[in-house]
Amino acid sequence: MRVPLGSIVSGSLTEGFMMRVDPCASLESIKTGKFVSIVGEQYTFFSLITDLKLEVTNPDILLFPPDEKEVLLTTILKQRAMYATAQLKPMLMLGANNVPSPVKTVPPHFAPVYEASREEVALIFGSEDEPTKRYFNIGCPLDMQVPVCIDLDRLGERSNGIFGKTGTGKTFLTRLVLAGLVKHKKAVTLIFDMHSEYGLQARKEGKSHSFVKGLKTLFPDRVVIFSLDPESTRRRGGSPDVVINLTYQEIQVEDIISLQQELNLHATAVEAAYLLVARYKADWLQLLLTQGDNLKEFAQELGAHPESIAALYRKLKRIEHLPFFTPRPAGMVYKHVSIFDQMIEYLDRGISIVIEFGNHTSSFIYLLIANIITRRIHSHYVKKTELFLGSQRSQDEPQKLMITIEEAHKFLNTQTARQTIFGTIAREMRKYYVSLLVVDQRPSDIDQEILSQIGTKIIAQLSDEKDIQAVLTGVSNASNLRAVLASLDSKKQALLLGHALAMPVVVQTREYDEQFYRAMQDEVSVKQIDDLVRELF
Repeated sequence: MRVPLGSIVSGSLTEGFMMRVDPCASLESIKTGKFVSIVGEQYTFFSLITDLKLEVTNPDILLFPPDEKEVLLTTILKQRAMYATAQLKPMLMLGANNVPSPVKTVPPHFAPVYEASREEVALIFGSEDEPTKRYFNIGCPLDMQVPVCIDLDRLGERSNGIFGKTGTGKTFLTRLVLAGLVKHKKAVTLIFDMHSEYGLQARKEGKSHSFVKGLKTLFPDRVVIFSLDPESTRRRGGSPDVVINLTYQEIQVEDIISLQQELNLHATAVEAAYLLVARYKADWLQLLLTQGDNLKEFAQELGAHPESIAALYRKLKRIEHLPFFTPRPAGMVYKHVSIFDQMIEYLDRGISIVIEFGNHTSSFIYLLIANIITRRIHSHYVKKTELFLGSQRSQDEPQKLMITIEEAHKFLNTQTARQTIFGTIAREMRKYYVSLLVVDQRPSDIDQEILSQIGTKIIAQLSDEKDIQAVLTGVSNASNLRAVLASLDSKKQALLLGHALAMPVVVQTREYDEQFYRAMQDEVSVKQIDDLVRELF
């Protein structure tokens, strides 16, 4: 039989409900962020505890508090004169038809409040056992062993974000979400893996000699590794499926514009780059980098300001030192299989891509490569979408693509968001079947308009008030959720809210361990192996 935590004594739709905690309930087991249900006469109201408060019926009691030895007096006071209240924020209500709906009424006085049951959690958040395979277990509500699922179909409909300060497990959360997408084939992913943590394996935080499996290890047939540093990949016990090699001719001015802030590049230098393209087409960068001693004459020939050309040369000279860029004779027809064509081929086959940077971990390289690749992939998806809209044939419909970027504020801050392809994707709202999964520790540095477009947010602990305010941009009940967010543990706890969840909820995140690895195994593959064994023996 369910034991009530308390009963409703006051409240409103806008401010939430006040629960008086039952004297028999353990007060210290009731925590902010806890998921509870209020049982009314016609509806059940699902709510989050947002605050707790100690009260007394007579303030004089506080002037003469009982001694710790006065057990009987303390017991009597607890039953009659001292009590606690909890502030509840209703998120959903459920009628007789068991269909969740927004809260539009209030429960009666003294309606009992219970800890949400396993059946109620499954009813609200779905279950992994459903045949549609659209739900993925990401953790459990606080102090409960009941899975909370995110809706993977809805997750793929918009761009999403994973936020938290350094050391709170953002990479772990990202790997968890991506594993769900790959496992259930709800979207194909393109991951810009700055620190080589998603492909083969990654070190478990806090344990220097303990490692966890990456996506390539978990799903060898559904994930490929493209590497900028193949030696780094081999040192970690694997080998890249494709080694990334690019030519200077594959860098366009738009790729440089997105680095304007990172390179501290003046607008006149960008204009000079466009003059170079107008004259020399795809060979513009390679020709520029060969003009070290002749920059003044080169500028005069081009009709550009010498200082602008010199500044552009100085800023882009560092590209020459990157081993994955190779020059070729200007004007030469160079036949090779484009790295972009290889990526598109894998993505079209439903195979996710991890791009490993190895030891090339500078912000400049990460921004440059991410922009170059994403612009080409996005362009391909625009064409594929237009083809599908024209033919309206299901076989022409593009596979959903989710692009994962770390240090997202460097791509999506107010200055660069309007110039980069990532800002365009974030605003398109899945128009071309491409969305973002942004991972960042400083959401306050991301453009506010972009943040408001993020559909689902997974938020680990944040301590800076500006970051908390930013991450709750565009969220209803933000003031109530701020208190919940401030009370999160520094590890393995997150506030989930947005498009892929029926209501905001705080979870203890799922363990990324051997049990998780077994759950990720493809049941069909196991059956196929059993059939093969029977055929052979």
